[in-house]
Parts: sequence; structure tokens; C-alpha cells
Amino acid sequence: MKLPILVLLALCALWLTPASAEPPLGSNLDGLLDYAREHNPELAATRYEAVAAQERAEPAGALPDPVLRTELMDITNEGATGARLLPSQVGATKYTLMQSIPWYGKRDLQREVAGAQAAQANVQVAVSWTELANRIKATYAMHFYATASERLVQQSLDLLDNLEQTVQTRYANGLGSQQDAIRVQLEKTVMRGELIALQNEHHHTFAQLNTLLSRPASAPLAEPLQLRPLPSPARLDEQTLLERLRARNPQLRIADAGVLSAEKSRELAYAKRYPDFTLGVAPTQSGNTVKTWDLMFEISIPLQQSSRRSQEREAEAMLSASAARKTALLNQTQADLSENLSALEASRQTEALIATRLLPQAELTWQSALAGYETGKVDFAMLIEAQRQVLKARQQRLQVQMDMQLRLADIERLLGEEL
Repeated sequence: MKLPILVLLALCALWLTPASAEPPLGSNLDGLLDYAREHNPELAATRYEAVAAQERAEPAGALPDPVLRTELMDITNEGATGARLLPSQVGATKYTLMQSIPWYGKRDLQREVAGAQAAQANVQVAVSWTELANRIKATYAMHFYATASERLVQQSLDLLDNLEQTVQTRYANGLGSQQDAIRVQLEKTVMRGELIALQNEHHHTFAQLNTLLSRPASAPLAEPLQLRPLPSPARLDEQTLLERLRARNPQLRIADAGVLSAEKSRELAYAKRYPDFTLGVAPTQSGNTVKTWDLMFEISIPLQQSSRRSQEREAEAMLSASAARKTALLNQTQADLSENLSALEASRQTEALIATRLLPQAELTWQSALAGYETGKVDFAMLIEAQRQVLKARQQRLQVQMDMQLRLADIERLLGEEL
């Protein structure tokens, strides 16, 4: 009897043990990226296109389908009968089976051209994902900024409510002026206007995130809890990242595949100088038996040389264009990476300056002004200005933190991978 009781106790313990639930969608960036990777239809369409391009590579190098020709000869048996359409009832029936064979190497070149195009389609999946991830990262950072700024303004409004009570008490005791009471109400009105604007921005970023996740714009999302930690300065070495960019940037990989495709297309254009062949076998049936066999050999004559030279020049021009486009893209991406690294470092220093100098100074000024106002040594205008400086410093810090996240997202988009 003890065993069933032990089993029952174990089941109860398992039932009462809380499950490790995943964070709600929207509370962190990783969850949003994972969801988008699985559910975004544009990304899924790019994957299907890559599969389709891969399937086109093999048929590109296949032999043409053979051709079977049937010829009914002397269908009236030299006028002795009416027209006959059955092979055994005509004078003779010739069956010709023909197979076209391109010049040696043409099929391989056609397959390589299609393979390069398939490689472009495969890398396009990575391009689509990096672009989508970049937009999600940027929107999440802006959503966090709007949410945190809204919270800061609301806290400032609560502070002004408390300050208004102090002003009203001082005014009732003859220690303050009516102008101070009006000024604090005016300040609250201005701040409520800022709050409305931030709530509107919050709504926009909320809807944009849902759109990027392929969800209804009003679908529920948890409030963002924190921003991603920034990589250490050692991981942002410019030369190291430039090497990673040249090796991993999806756009450059597409350009590489484009150059390869253009090279193989040029080789194929030159290969068209040479003829193609057709081989055939032709048995001839008389009555119900096959009595003769013929062999056939056919060769194309590439006489239209001016047309072929034009095609070759076109292929050369397309190769030059692909190479030039790759060079321009490499220069632009390297410049973008350098710009973003510099801007990220500048924002990092600015954020440190705000956190260690500007914000503590503003808070100290506010505390000093508040104490001075309560003792009548500081006027209300100075107190309000000190409070606004604290709010401004905190908002500036949030703005710089958002800018750093945007720069980090751009760097990762250029690298084609996470840092």
C-alpha cells in the first residue's frame, strides 16, 4: 500500500512545481527575433524562392529531350489502295529518333550559371533576414525609448502634483505667490502635452513591431524590459570587423555570386562559337517487319558571327558591370561600418558623461533648488527649471541609449551576423 501513496505524492509534487515559463512576447528582443524568424511571410517567401532557384540548377545542364519522328511513306501503295494510316498497311514507315548534343562544356557552363543564380537566391535569404532583424532591433529600441520616456514624464507629473501641494500650502500660509501656483499648473499642462505625444509614439512603435512580426497591429505585446547590452570596445575593433564584413556581408556575397554568374555567362557566350550536334537512328518498317536501319548526323553551322560577337560583348560588359558594382558596394559598406563604429563610440562616451556628470549635477541642482524654495531662498521659476533639467538629462540619456542600439543594429546588418 505504500507504493501507490508514494506515487501519488510524487505526482502532486510535480503538479505543484511551477513550470519555467518563457518570457512574454515583447519583453525582450531575442523573443521577437525568434518569433519573426518562424512567422514572417516575406522571409518564408524568400526561402521558397531559394529552393526554387536550387531546383533550376540541375535541369539547366540537362540534355534536350530526344525527338521521335514517324513518317508514313507511300500511304496509297503506289495508287493500288486508298490512303492508309496504319504502319503495316503502307509502303514503308520510317521511325527517326534524334538527340541533340551541345558542344562539349556548354552544359556544364549552363549548370554553373544556374548554380551561381541559385547561390544568389540562397544568400538573399540571409539578406532578407538581416534587413528584417535590423528593422525589428531598431523598432524595439524606439519602442523601449517611447515606453521609458513616457514613464519618466509620468513620474515628473507625479512630482509636480506633490510640488503643487507644497505651492498651495505656501500660498495659503502667505509664503508663496499665486503666480507660483499658476506656473506649476502651466508646467503640468505642458508636460501632459509631452505625455500625449509619447503615448502616440508608443502606439506607433507597438503597431510597427506587430507588423514586423506579421501579427495584427493591436495584438498584445509585453512592455520592453531592457535594452541589449553593448559589446565591449575590444569586440568592436574596426580592422577585425572590416575583415568579417568582407567575408560575411550578405550583399557582398550576392555580388560575388553575381560576378561568378557573369563570368560563366561570358564563357558560355564564347562557347556558342562552336556548333551543336544532333545524332539519330532511323529504322524503316515494311509491312510488319523492320528491314533497314539508317543513322543520322546533323551539325549546326554558326554562321551568324556578328550576332555572336555582339552577345560576347554584352557578356563582357555585364561582367565589368558586376565587378564595378561589387567594388562600389564594398567601398560603401566599409564606409558605413566605419561611420557606425565611430558614432557608437561617441554615443558611448556621451552616455557615460550624462550618467556620471550631467545627471548627478542636475539632480543635485534640483535637490538644492527644492531645499532653497522651501526656505524661501530660491524662486519658483528656478525650481521648475531645475526639475526640467533633470527630466531633460534623463531623456537625453535614453536618447543616446537608443542611438547606440540603432548603431549596433546597423553594424550587425553590415556584418550579416550578431556581435
